[in-house]
Amino acid sequence: MATFFDTALEIFYILMGLMFLYSGYSAFHDETNDKRIGSAFFWWLLAVIFIAGKWLPYWFSGLLVVLIGCLTLFKQVGIGTQFKNDDDKAEASADKLGGKIFIPLVTMAVVALVLPFLFQEAGASAVAFGALGGLLVALVIFKPKPKEIIQESDRMVQQVGTTSILPQLLAALGAIFVAAGVGDVVSQLISQAVPAGNPFWGVVAYVLGMAVFTMIMGNAFAAFTVITAGIGIPFVISQGGDPVVVCALGMTAGFCGTLMTPMAGNFNVLPVALLEMKDENGVLKAQIPFAVVLLVFHIVVMYFWAF
Repeated sequence: MATFFDTALEIFYILMGLMFLYSGYSAFHDETNDKRIGSAFFWWLLAVIFIAGKWLPYWFSGLLVVLIGCLTLFKQVGIGTQFKNDDDKAEASADKLGGKIFIPLVTMAVVALVLPFLFQEAGASAVAFGALGGLLVALVIFKPKPKEIIQESDRMVQQVGTTSILPQLLAALGAIFVAAGVGDVVSQLISQAVPAGNPFWGVVAYVLGMAVFTMIMGNAFAAFTVITAGIGIPFVISQGGDPVVVCALGMTAGFCGTLMTPMAGNFNVLPVALLEMKDENGVLKAQIPFAVVLLVFHIVVMYFWAF
């Protein structure tokens, strides 16, 4: 089964790469986009990484990432007016479909959640299978034309834009930090503040460390490797904490940090742009109180459940 899921995941990456190829083609032919050349190359370079990244030399993939970063840095990636929303059409569709519009989303979440319980080898491919399940349900309910599927996927890809690659880059950055020994430095600093042999304060340091480092990095995946190596293992797990409970709650504690930082652009900045909100910090202001409560909840649950 492990081989099956690994192969399936690679196929999903290739399919995403093909979608990026189309987005590049669409951007290149969008006369309303004054940055169409840079936008096209952004998506084409990203497509190459997704399609052939497994077989490309590391240095070459890194070079492509640098080129992508340069296109973003010099503001050469944009979107034209071809995706301007038809508010009347959208409202009419919403009235017609009602709550059915959420069924594909729920399907995706359920499949992604259940599959790892059935097959431990599913790993990251569970999310991809969840997306596939949601798509199949959407085809049954909405009965779109094949052309509409491609066009709407392209619209979403280009509207999300450069923030779409943040999770991958930040997760890679976390691995680099661990290799560079940042986790050891964090561990030394925490050891001066946390009483030795006290699991409660170890839990507090781990939970808060995940939240704060996530706020700095903008992504819990990047923070997880560093903070778990520097705090979670020596100050919680080595004190007798259940590794499964500690790591699971450690990751979700990081997500609390995601709710409180503008660095998490795809969560807290992108919605502001898509919804055309007047207050650019409106999403953060609404989320911070809940995030603080959840952090306290994480500390309590981790301490009493892991030990």
